[in-house]
Amino acid sequence: MKCIVCVASVPDTASVIKVDGEGGIDESGIKWIVSPYDEYALEEALQRVEAGEGEVTAVTFGPARAEAALRDCLARGANTAVHILGGEASLGDSITIAKVLTATIKDREFDLILCGVKGVGTDCGQVGPMLAELLDVPHVSNVTSLEMNDGSLVAGRDVEGGQEQVECPLPAVLTAQKGLNEPRYAALKGIMAAKRKPVEKIEVASLGIEEGADAFYSQRSLELPPPKAAGTVLQGEDDPAAAAVELARLLREEAKAI
Repeated sequence: MKCIVCVASVPDTASVIKVDGEGGIDESGIKWIVSPYDEYALEEALQRVEAGEGEVTAVTFGPARAEAALRDCLARGANTAVHILGGEASLGDSITIAKVLTATIKDREFDLILCGVKGVGTDCGQVGPMLAELLDVPHVSNVTSLEMNDGSLVAGRDVEGGQEQVECPLPAVLTAQKGLNEPRYAALKGIMAAKRKPVEKIEVASLGIEEGADAFYSQRSLELPPPKAAGTVLQGEDDPAAAAVELARLLREEAKAI
């Protein structure tokens, strides 16, 4: 089985995001990692290949720093990696990202393409379905269980009150949700081996795509939310009734909540 895993390089979720003077993200001090939902996609691909024969190719679209995410995928067990250089003008522009991935993948052999259900940071959840539509293959989103058959798959996804089972033929695109598996950590041996593995480099312009030329979405600037005002503490131990009256007054006159 040939699996392609699309991964995004995102700031570590523990990072403190700062906005620079130009309305962008101050990247100094930020650790960039594989988007956490993409880890479930990668793990599922690795397990499927380990259960039989095949290979896993990790693909990312981003600037030079995104190579670290690919090295992480190689360290965990991916066989090959492809880095499409660019992405600075496509933050949050799901359709451009999907077009870039489609142009890279369409002439490659694959049985299964896996993505995280969404990229941490933009949280759009659109790239996987758009990629499937552009490649003209079936798609199942929010997958939390997977059973492979001869030429088809049965994917489970959580719905209110139960789990929905979806069957579709291969090749297909799946977006992985938390609960699908337990992502592995990279072993030291894998980390050392990943440093020596080649990464295929592709310039986005060579795909015939001009970033920002026909953007569905563009980012003008970023700003942090205003600091929260100090709260009001009502001491009601001695006179709860008076505290309740004061609370109602504050909610009505100041908070305008009632």
